[in-house]
Amino acid sequence: MEAMPITEEKKPHVVFIPFPAQSHIKCMLKLARLLHHNGLHVTFINTQSNHNRLVKSGGTSWLDDAPGFQFKTVPDGLPSTPDSDIDEQIQTTEQVSEYLAVNFLDSFLELVGRLDTPVTCIVSDGVMTFTKTLFAAEKLGVPIILHWTVAACGFIGFYQAKVLMEKGLIPVKDESYLTKGYLDTLVDIPGMKGIRLRDLPEHILGVKPKAWALKFMIEVAKEADKASYMIIHTFDGLESSLIKELKSMFPKIYTIGPLQLLLNQIRENESESSNFSSYSLWKEEPECLRWLQSKEPNSVVYVNFGSLAKMSLQDLVEFGWGLVNSYQYFLWIIRADLIDGKPAVLPLELEEVIKRRGFIGRWCSQEEVLNHPSVGGFLTHCGWGSVIESLCAGVPMICCPLSGDQKINCAQICKEWEAGMEIGRNVKREEVQKRVTELMVGVEGARVRKKAMEWKKMAEISTGPNGSSSLNLEELVTEIGMLSRN
Repeated sequence: MEAMPITEEKKPHVVFIPFPAQSHIKCMLKLARLLHHNGLHVTFINTQSNHNRLVKSGGTSWLDDAPGFQFKTVPDGLPSTPDSDIDEQIQTTEQVSEYLAVNFLDSFLELVGRLDTPVTCIVSDGVMTFTKTLFAAEKLGVPIILHWTVAACGFIGFYQAKVLMEKGLIPVKDESYLTKGYLDTLVDIPGMKGIRLRDLPEHILGVKPKAWALKFMIEVAKEADKASYMIIHTFDGLESSLIKELKSMFPKIYTIGPLQLLLNQIRENESESSNFSSYSLWKEEPECLRWLQSKEPNSVVYVNFGSLAKMSLQDLVEFGWGLVNSYQYFLWIIRADLIDGKPAVLPLELEEVIKRRGFIGRWCSQEEVLNHPSVGGFLTHCGWGSVIESLCAGVPMICCPLSGDQKINCAQICKEWEAGMEIGRNVKREEVQKRVTELMVGVEGARVRKKAMEWKKMAEISTGPNGSSSLNLEELVTEIGMLSRN
């Protein structure tokens, strides 16, 4: 008997709840577009200020061709900002998170009550459970899927807070544990090798004044234990041993990534001029790509420390002189708020020499840059969005992790995946110069570039016909369809 076609009214309706930060929103928007392409209705919930920024930067321009996809907003406690000033607005993640912890649940339930179609399920960012998203799903009587926008190693890094607490190894008594080699203590993580305490999120030891962060990580891990479904933005070939262990720990895990390559598969038959839609909260500067056009293949180092990182002016200057002294071309993204939330003012002498071989922009279309033939290396903070985009493009990395999951990503990149090299935590121009030169023209650089290209091919296989990520996406769509009929 032939199956009845699904009418518009009966299409499953998925509500997305991202954490209010650039990389999380970008990752979840990509998954939302994939589910929408596969016939699901989508409601994507941003905070009001983030949505204003997304609209202003052109990050919603593709909506014209997306009936059944809508954005909704909840308040975030930030003051209203004139449109002209949105790009200059400095969002403190802690400030917004504190507001959402108290106010999100009521705003969300009120919003869902006004939606035109019933909700089939919620896809919540894995770290948004502090806003009681699991409780909201229970109250609405719908299933919830936790979406981890980090790698499997990034997820297990956070999850170690709960494991180490249960073993009585944290929190430590005082700051003396940060020295005398204690951070080199190996952590037993099934499916991973050689992970040290220093490779885990920096606040896992529970040392003040950031002791609250340990409590946050433990609560997030406990909420993960309650979820029936989880999605991780990775692919099986990259983290096979760890994924196998995670699947023995949790009821149902879908490894779906790299999301961009899955989107590329469907866009081959669409009219978009580029595979890379903007999902950015900042305006992307086309001048960056124009500058790359004049450069030889594999001759440019791309430098970007992500959307949230902060650093001192002294460190920025050391990076600048190291790049200049390497005599390599470089495209350097310096956000308006990179220097402790203030505009970066480089010494005049450094600015002058940068003009000879470098180009400085405030923001760019990162995936287009990484896929540009002239880019041969990436100096990165190792945020997962940047790492997986670099692997997709076959671009090797110089790793300068700053916080959170970046350190465990760095450990995997350099030791397990062999697609990059680490730079010291205390930034010195001599080391920056040495690493950049080695990556671009050295023997070690050639080795990690070859490995990065191998991972690119593996990622393409995972997202191709019958690839693990493609099949997992199909299974997820089918699962959500079944939920809508229950």
